Amino acid sequence: MASSNKVIITCAVTGAIHTPSMSPYLPVTADEIAEAAIGAAEAGAAIVHLHARDEKTGRPDQSPEAFARFLPRIKQSTKAVVNLTTGGAPYMTVQERVKPAEVFQPEVASLNMGSMNFGLFPMLDRFKTFKHDWEPQALENSRDLVFRNTYKDIEFVLSTLGDAGTRFEFECYDTAHLYNLAYFLERGMVKPPLFVQTVFGILGGIGPHPEDVLHMKRTADRLFGKQYKWSVLGAGRNQLPIAAQAAAMGGNVRVGLEDSLWAGPGRLATSSAEQVRAVRQILEGLGLSIASPDEAREILELKGGDRVAF
Repeated sequence: MASSNKVIITCAVTGAIHTPSMSPYLPVTADEIAEAAIGAAEAGAAIVHLHARDEKTGRPDQSPEAFARFLPRIKQSTKAVVNLTTGGAPYMTVQERVKPAEVFQPEVASLNMGSMNFGLFPMLDRFKTFKHDWEPQALENSRDLVFRNTYKDIEFVLSTLGDAGTRFEFECYDTAHLYNLAYFLERGMVKPPLFVQTVFGILGGIGPHPEDVLHMKRTADRLFGKQYKWSVLGAGRNQLPIAAQAAAMGGNVRVGLEDSLWAGPGRLATSSAEQVRAVRQILEGLGLSIASPDEAREILELKGGDRVAF
């Protein structure tokens, strides 16, 4: 059996938050996304968390066709666990958002555990020049945006994907999201071990203070006991400090250009793999071992890469 002391590194390589003008290193095309995922896996990521984008505009694209352009190549080139988003972008319907995971039946899919404000508009203070008209509009529109993840939406994702054996990265942006997950656990609609990704530093969710990390961990321990595996995601400059804190507390970590564009103060990361190497250095400096993809499969009780539909 894989040691539960091994740390799972998840890498999210592009996402839907950052826009192409913010970094020349943000993957947009299918080739760029595939190369980013493969590079992250080679650097030590056991799981790659994937979104797709329109190749011309860089907009988030949740069509299965967009994912089909890079999924086979990633599967052929690496043993990493593939995790497909059902979050898509906050303005999409849940029917749009779930479609790629419904079609491709991955080992893992993300699932946001509650509705929330999702404020990206402060990035307009940092970034002033944009290649595409949609970019500043999308950021400004987040001032009046609710990212909808109702109980009905969550039930829809669970019922749509459950028969395929897909398990979930439960993304919890605040304390209430942990209680929402506990509701579904109590009713037998989700099964342990739960892979709980606590998210810090998004405007609209819990903050990035060390006490916030402790609070989420204490709450999850109380609600789930030994029925879950804990992971953390720190947005922006909070990425590595929160990863270091959580790792010292026995947690798993997520990095990648979806969550942060940075490799240090004022210095853009040139790839998600660079961030994987940085967090791996922290983990190994703490005397921790990195989980391989197959060890992550054992720890999270996944169905295996041979049972996906791509």
